[in-house]
Amino acid sequence: MNIRLLPDGVINRIAAGEVVERPASAAKELVENAVDAGARQIEVRIKEGGRALIQVSDDGRGMSRDELPLAIARHATSKLPCDDDLGNISTLGFRGEALPSIAAVSRLEIISRQSGGENAWALSVAGGAAEAVVPAAHPPGTTVAVRDLFYATPARLKFLKTERTESGHVADALSRLAMARPDIAFTLIDGEREVLRAPTGGDLLDPRLARLALVIGRDFADNAVAVEAEREGVRLTGYAGLPTFNRATARQQYLFVNGRPVRDRLLAGAVRGAYQDFLGGGRHPVLALFIELAPDGLDVNVHPAKTEVRFRDAGTVRGLIVGSLKRALAEAGHRAASTVSEAALRAIRPGDGGFQPALPAHGGAGRGTYPRAPAPAMRGLSDVAAGYQAPLAAPTAEALDANQDAGVDFPLGAARGQLHGTYIVAQTEDGIVIVDQHAAHERLVYERMKAGLDGGGVARQMLLLPEVVELEESAAARLIRRQEELAALGLAIEAFGPGAVIVRETPALLGEGDVKGLVRDLAEELAEFGEGVALRERLSEVCSSMACHGSVRAGRRLKAEEMNALLREMEATPHSGQCNHGRPTYVELKLADIERLFGRR
Repeated sequence: MNIRLLPDGVINRIAAGEVVERPASAAKELVENAVDAGARQIEVRIKEGGRALIQVSDDGRGMSRDELPLAIARHATSKLPCDDDLGNISTLGFRGEALPSIAAVSRLEIISRQSGGENAWALSVAGGAAEAVVPAAHPPGTTVAVRDLFYATPARLKFLKTERTESGHVADALSRLAMARPDIAFTLIDGEREVLRAPTGGDLLDPRLARLALVIGRDFADNAVAVEAEREGVRLTGYAGLPTFNRATARQQYLFVNGRPVRDRLLAGAVRGAYQDFLGGGRHPVLALFIELAPDGLDVNVHPAKTEVRFRDAGTVRGLIVGSLKRALAEAGHRAASTVSEAALRAIRPGDGGFQPALPAHGGAGRGTYPRAPAPAMRGLSDVAAGYQAPLAAPTAEALDANQDAGVDFPLGAARGQLHGTYIVAQTEDGIVIVDQHAAHERLVYERMKAGLDGGGVARQMLLLPEVVELEESAAARLIRRQEELAALGLAIEAFGPGAVIVRETPALLGEGDVKGLVRDLAEELAEFGEGVALRERLSEVCSSMACHGSVRAGRRLKAEEMNALLREMEATPHSGQCNHGRPTYVELKLADIERLFGRR
């Protein structure tokens, strides 16, 4: 078979296969063009998930009659500097393939009028074949309508998902662009339904946070910390959700580079590294981060769809993200997400269609609905009371002090009792706090261990009677090979015959912990790490295991002074709002919410 040049129509359809994967890809390209044209109002209309219609209208600079034919020509663009320097890209799009690629697989119409121009002009293209430019009526700006997407390549239609799925992809693409540009108003209309309206401004002081709250949800604005840092010409801004405000997937991690929404492995890995101390497996933080740097430090010409970038100094960018996120989360102190308390209230709030006794609210008529009683027949109050086993710890002299308000002005209040040997109940000035003593102490021990390592080593305590731990021979061998590394973490072990080790010293922070359980867990973790991985690289997992075995166990009775000491240390310790696995360590309920539960409000 002889070598031959491909026809322009085939070339354009091949390019369309790279650039226009689905309707959302076409919508994204058109909206990026509107942004680059200086638009301040952008409206997107779609029908049938974008198959039947994608229409983007803007109030940007517009195009002249002579520019319209060039707009659909391959490798024609207005987005490069005059010297055609590919290392100086300051716009969102630059490949010069989007419009011709879309026009090759659809029925495309462009109507545009330049600012200050007397007339508007229209150009129609069907399957890559362009008609003559004709006069039209249109306000300053441009409208691009894409109809019957992929009609010229029917095979591509088979790969599209349902109408609802494709509409969701369009909404996601537009939402990401809207988050990057809070100075532009965006509207998305699907059929007759308005899916997104993002006006400029908002009810928050920071326009960017107002836009993020609109797209991600108001809960994000209430449970996020500001991130701002700069290093070696790279600037990082944005908002990061608290660790307890997490999700099962990483879909709500929004990353932007020079205003461009990207899905970059380097950036995603940096986010995972920053949160590895706070979230267990299968949970992901919610955040929006914006990176700005000089164009010559970035290669945006990596992917046809412009969703990936390459940094000249990737190490600086990664270090900036990890360090800035950790610092921002540390400054949040013991704060936990407000959604934790809201979830607790939903769990006990009346109204799930269950048992509904008619109890009037204070000061007026009303009905309260209560969860269904957990038995075939209703239980009496005496039966319910008998089901609890010593719910409150015996009060001490301190707890019975005449000054009952002492300590309630602390952020986590003053301890008032202990439930089921597991939960500390504290009173604050305007509510109550319920603390999981094991989860809270686990985080405190973990943070102390990290501080000890940073200070030169973890303090050790010698066991009065060394503990012999029997293991499989391979597990014991793994531990002995890591003997020096474990010693730096405060755990001194020696070989004790085949299949056993003897523990002579443990970290002083752990107190009288479960030494055998700790050693066995560490042996299993070392098997997963692999021989080539230093414990310093997996420090969070090792310290987390040690902290878990050395923390106050559920079921242990605490005195009032011990409970209050735990509360005060939580207030002084960063990240104490969540345990090492990302679960909350405490729940705070405001008095107003409790009063509403009982119909007092």
